[in-house]
Amino acid sequence: MIINSNSLAILFRAFKTAFQNGFAGAPSFWQKIATRIPSSTSVEDYGWLGQIPGMREWIGDRQINNLGQHDYSIKNKKFESTVAVDSDKIDDDQYGIYTPLMQMLGQNAAEHPDRLVFALLAAGFTTRCYDKQYFFDADHPVIQEDGSVASVGNVQPGARAPWFLLDTRRPLKPLIFQDRKGANFVALDKETDGNVFMKGDLIYGVDSRCNVGFGFWQMAYGSRAVLDADNFEAAYAAMSAFKGDYGSPLGVTPDLLVVGSSNASAARKILQAQLINGGDSNINFNRVGLLEVPWLA
Repeated sequence: MIINSNSLAILFRAFKTAFQNGFAGAPSFWQKIATRIPSSTSVEDYGWLGQIPGMREWIGDRQINNLGQHDYSIKNKKFESTVAVDSDKIDDDQYGIYTPLMQMLGQNAAEHPDRLVFALLAAGFTTRCYDKQYFFDADHPVIQEDGSVASVGNVQPGARAPWFLLDTRRPLKPLIFQDRKGANFVALDKETDGNVFMKGDLIYGVDSRCNVGFGFWQMAYGSRAVLDADNFEAAYAAMSAFKGDYGSPLGVTPDLLVVGSSNASAARKILQAQLINGGDSNINFNRVGLLEVPWLA
């Protein structure tokens, strides 16, 4: 291929198509546990987190819910991935060997939100959320009916591989994926570009701006205890009993168990075996959905 502006434009379109094919074909799981929040600035504030107002009978004047203001914000970060293509390979019509590379670039870009979201979920035992406690913690402050403050936990201690029970039915899921700019495929491939002129390298890459954060801790329960029926049922019962400030029931109903590969077999036994203990009915059969993700390995 003779390298000129026309041939480079054709090559860019071909590489971008390969990138898009890789992007579109990548499996994705993050949408099951995180809500996408479009972002229009460098930092988004989530000070309203901390209160889930419910409906009440309208007697007299409206009662305005003064949502507790928390100092919680998510700052967007810049991400990139870049590869170089030897211009001699293009000159020798060997550009086809780079098609899988561009597809992998697209696949990696598509998987990037999964990596961010599930890494944050796993880090929830040591990362703080809106109330300044760890997302999975034994000491979340909740105002009781008499105005006192009590500690409420959404964690089981232990030293095993983590597993997570979530309520994903709400408009705001347990985690937030803040999307400032989606994956953008770009190139430095003009003969006047320094990388081409000095080294003969055509450079292609992808960049994005985004970040992740936590939503309501009440919609999630994290455990590092052994995954068995007793611990699963204890987590389910604890979540179902969560109340908001002043004793308002939240109606939390867990609907998804999230595990990595090391807990997958135990999770399937709990949720997908109809009979247990030599013939007893399994009361947890299909009780919640099961999500096995490679990012928690």
